[in-house]
Amino acid sequence: MYQTHWGLRESPFRGCLDPQFFYESPTHEEALARLHFLVEQHRGLGLLLGPSGSGKSLLLEVFARQARLGGRLVARTNLLGLQPNEMLWQISAALGSNPRPDDSISTLWRTVTDRLIEYRYQQLDVVILLDDADRASQQVLQQVTRLTQHDLTPEARLTIVLAGHPDRTAQLGGRLLDLAELRIDVEPWAKSDTAEFLETSLTQAGSKAAVFAEPAVTRLHELSQGIPRRISQLADLSLVAGAGAELQEIDADTVESVCRELGVVEV
Repeated sequence: MYQTHWGLRESPFRGCLDPQFFYESPTHEEALARLHFLVEQHRGLGLLLGPSGSGKSLLLEVFARQARLGGRLVARTNLLGLQPNEMLWQISAALGSNPRPDDSISTLWRTVTDRLIEYRYQQLDVVILLDDADRASQQVLQQVTRLTQHDLTPEARLTIVLAGHPDRTAQLGGRLLDLAELRIDVEPWAKSDTAEFLETSLTQAGSKAAVFAEPAVTRLHELSQGIPRRISQLADLSLVAGAGAELQEIDADTVESVCRELGVVEV
């Protein structure tokens, strides 16, 4: 295990959606602030947009936990491959109902809207977070549009966030784009963000010395194009390669070699 070679307690770079390993870069900090603004101002619909691997899903998970701690009701789901009844079932269950597996779309719709009306009277905020919205079917997006327009009054307490790739926003349809009140862009990291992420992650994992040489950090950032998921993948594989070669420090050639041989990112 490379952890022993580098003096680590655990793997510093993980691909799972674990808020414990969330690195709040400036772009992620700004995105979180804007998500909270959407809910606090009772805005109906917001878009969270960023390239694949930019951390949108983890941002939604972190925000969901923060919103729940703030007393808000949160439904979070991924729309990729879902049918309309599956989406409504998951939202209904997350909002505290007890839907049956064979409930029809009309029954699920009434269950969800009844809950929304109930929570509105109780002045409770409801947040629905929908990941991979740009990959949802048109039938699902029709239900999302319907849900977004369910209550357009100033007293509405529902906020919906759609996450997706900025190059595929047209897939959401004109009506949803018209209804969106705030666009939140998750930008790739600057080199300073990459360097701080590497140092912070390694320190938290038990490292007491520099592991990546400065040229290695520069090359890793260039090859990953500042995309967090790629940075984590390339850094993790560089640790494996460096341990196998019994290096004392990761150099730029190791990063380059791992990238080319394993094809983690395009060079």
